[in-house]
Amino acid sequence: MRKPEPIVEVAATGRYLPDCVVTNDDLARRVDTSDEWIRTRTGIRERRIAPAEVLAADMGAAAARQAMERAGVEPGEVDILIVSTATPDRWLPSTACDVQARLGCSNAVAFDVMAACSGFIYGLSIAEGYLAAGRGEVALVVSAEKMSSIVDWDDRSTCVLFGDGAGAAVVRPANGSGRGILSSHLRSDGNLANLLHRPAGGAAMPLTEAVLAERSHLVRMEGREVFKNAVRSMAEAADLALQQAGLTADDVELLVPHQANIRIIEATAKYAGIPMDRVFVNVDRYGNMSSASVPVALDEAVEQGRIKAGDDVLMVAFGAGLTWGATALRW
Repeated sequence: MRKPEPIVEVAATGRYLPDCVVTNDDLARRVDTSDEWIRTRTGIRERRIAPAEVLAADMGAAAARQAMERAGVEPGEVDILIVSTATPDRWLPSTACDVQARLGCSNAVAFDVMAACSGFIYGLSIAEGYLAAGRGEVALVVSAEKMSSIVDWDDRSTCVLFGDGAGAAVVRPANGSGRGILSSHLRSDGNLANLLHRPAGGAAMPLTEAVLAERSHLVRMEGREVFKNAVRSMAEAADLALQQAGLTADDVELLVPHQANIRIIEATAKYAGIPMDRVFVNVDRYGNMSSASVPVALDEAVEQGRIKAGDDVLMVAFGAGLTWGATALRW
């Protein structure tokens, strides 16, 4: 199959990670768990936690500034600003508008995408379509997550999994460079929403004293079912994205998966036919940063030389919704 010519390219990436490191031993002093229990089940050793005064918009803006500086893009040149987040700082306005104000991107249309851990993959696809339609020249895709604000710190089955951080990418027309997005495959299944959700806190069940006492406004997860669906869905998305790009697993120099759990990563790589030495893993250091996981991993992989010019890269993610997707990218 002939490989498609990219319409848009990822010009540069950036990331932001809070300074505060919380280890498994730190958590063991709060809940009934241990470093060994967490590591053997998740692969996580530590995670970053943002202080109360650092918001998702702050982290997103910091990651975006780094990506913009690397791409040589000024704030006024950004035409569309897409922010994926499962942890908006407030329900009105969008976190994207707050990021826009911090960056000074006054010419951009700004809005949020709420696709949980798949948000960066979704955002890239939206940016690609916007630029392909000729509505702009520069897109900024930002994923900013303050997961520490929505986890139940007394629930050892979930609080050990998550961390805070942000990643960003500047997207612009490929103009025949040969690099950029080759294909994307996105899916969702709302029938499985209750496997990973926040039962209360929205319009259906507003915050009340009872909700706060029950802690039902915080993340709830059916771990075993999420695991099964995550592996199946990400493997399927990876296969379809590769087919659409005219690639095989052997062509992939690096798989950049959502960093949810080392077991999920290993199982997804196995089903996709990609050996672990060609899979980027940083879940041990950051835990699950929801939609920020993929762009942070992508940025680190480039910085470490794991991704070089001309490499074919596959990004894949899965999250609440349920949502999932994959993007094949030539760097």
